Amino acid sequence: MLATMEKRQILQLPILDAEGRVVGLESLHNLLNQPLHDNPVFLMAGGFGKRLRPLTNDCPKPMLKVGGKPILHLILNHFIQAGFHRFFISTHYMPELIRDYFGDGSQWGVSIQYIHEEEPLGTGGALGLLPHHEIDMPMFLMNGDLLTSVNVHSLLEFHREHPASATMGVREYDYQVPYGVIESEGHHIRSMVEKPTQRFFVNAGIYLLEPELVHGVEPSTHIDMPSLLEKEIAEDRKVNMFPVHEYWLDIGQMTDFRKAQDDCMDLFNE
Repeated sequence: MLATMEKRQILQLPILDAEGRVVGLESLHNLLNQPLHDNPVFLMAGGFGKRLRPLTNDCPKPMLKVGGKPILHLILNHFIQAGFHRFFISTHYMPELIRDYFGDGSQWGVSIQYIHEEEPLGTGGALGLLPHHEIDMPMFLMNGDLLTSVNVHSLLEFHREHPASATMGVREYDYQVPYGVIESEGHHIRSMVEKPTQRFFVNAGIYLLEPELVHGVEPSTHIDMPSLLEKEIAEDRKVNMFPVHEYWLDIGQMTDFRKAQDDCMDLFNE
């Protein structure tokens, strides 16, 4: 975003959602005066990306290039531009390609530590491999195959203002039933709605986790984040949701990868 504003010599840039609607305004002044955050950021980059084969036969999915840069590079840069500098990256599939590219983070002026999973432990299980003594503040966790311009400052502020064990980023998802829906009572039709649209909130793969939650995951535990958060809810610990209105794309299939190529130039230029 900063590079786009400098290139076009503008002082303000509208923030659009996936439908092209204006949801915010970013200014050059704010971007150049970002506060530093000591909160750790954990990026999950151990997946195989089987649905993107043959592209992932010899490349981890987070290292596939979008607009000439690996997806994981774009994610890392988004957090760096927002003032974050403490990073952990989980690896499993072809970890050397990730380590060789990012190193210790010094080329960006940040710290990167690697958490290697000998066996896949799920997005929640990898928390058990972190150096728990270093997780002393709310920690971001994000899937390494997402492209998003989510305002991480707003997410962090929301989490601070609404105390909870975890905050999950969510997306609004609309599904149109392709048929007329009948509401009935016994044999009698009470109403008919032609092709109604149902609206849901779905997991966006972005989380803010309290240190106590992270510390509670034992090493070698296999669990995914939804199951971990369901356990928190079952034990009467609060889990909040934060709607993500900005650009968001989960690169799970080849169509998503092609869409990312079309979308990225204006959104993720450095």
